[in-house]
Amino acid sequence: SAYIRFENTKFDFGSVKQGRVVKIEYFFENTGKSPLIISNIEVTCGCTVADFPHYPIKQGESGIILITFNTKEKYDRQNRTVDVISNASNSPTKLRFKGMILEEKPKKKDQ
Repeated sequence: SAYIRFENTKFDFGSVKQGRVVKIEYFFENTGKSPLIISNIEVTCGCTVADFPHYPIKQGESGIILITFNTKEKYDRQNRTVDVISNASNSPTKLRFKGMILEEKPKKKDQ
């Protein structure tokens, strides 16, 4: 069967200003014996979008899952998980990312 091996399943994006869009790339390889098919990536909210290969990843080949996290209405510490659903023997695979979102200070209006 297929096996999805990630270079890194955790990512810390540090501190960003609210409103920024954080993009995170997770590199993976199919180290199993048959083609890997990612069927879905389950995210926790509409602020997170996952982009992934929609074609079989052959044995020994690799790919990238791109997570886009919009911090628009978020603030303070974030610790989020997405589930990679595939035909791999180790599915679902959890990817985690965390960081701190600094609230934008309202600008003072000129008197």
